[in-house]
Amino acid sequence: MPELRTERLVLRDWRPSDLGPWAAMNADPVVREYFPEVLTRAQSEASVNRFQADLDRRGWGWWAVEVVATGEFVGFAGLDPVEDGMPFSGVEAGWRLARPAWGRGYATEAARAAVAHAFECLALPEVLAVTAAGNLRSRAVMARLGMTYDPADDFDDPEIPEGSPLRRSVVYRLHAGDHRPDDR
Repeated sequence: MPELRTERLVLRDWRPSDLGPWAAMNADPVVREYFPEVLTRAQSEASVNRFQADLDRRGWGWWAVEVVATGEFVGFAGLDPVEDGMPFSGVEAGWRLARPAWGRGYATEAARAAVAHAFECLALPEVLAVTAAGNLRSRAVMARLGMTYDPADDFDDPEIPEGSPLRRSVVYRLHAGDHRPDDR
């Protein structure tokens, strides 16, 4: 199981000690602003079990993110196949951090490590990132990664109820040939 390391972060397997801060993060309505609901502790625990099972089976997926200097768990980042029922397919890069970790460049740093892994180790032709149209913080990370946005790819997320302001979603793309490994 590969661990991905950056100057300040390690993307690693999930540990039992991650569950408390992960559940707290998912219960925070500000962290979950662009998701339909906050999660219960049981839902958070189920997600950790799924994430670790995917890492064990595939060798990649949604890794726990830890700050190297402190050993603190601050969120997750990684790669996952696009869910069935979406109007596109491929592998999505994603991230979510606890609020105290915001504004430090961790999301971009962790996402860069995941994208580099996608191209350099998995030899993927393209990586996608998807978010609610109004999620300007995540869209800024996508732009910093060198991903491109085409309004023709905008779609209504079938998993979000009609009428919800979160339903309209955007897709950013990065092709392997456009990836610059020196941007880490």
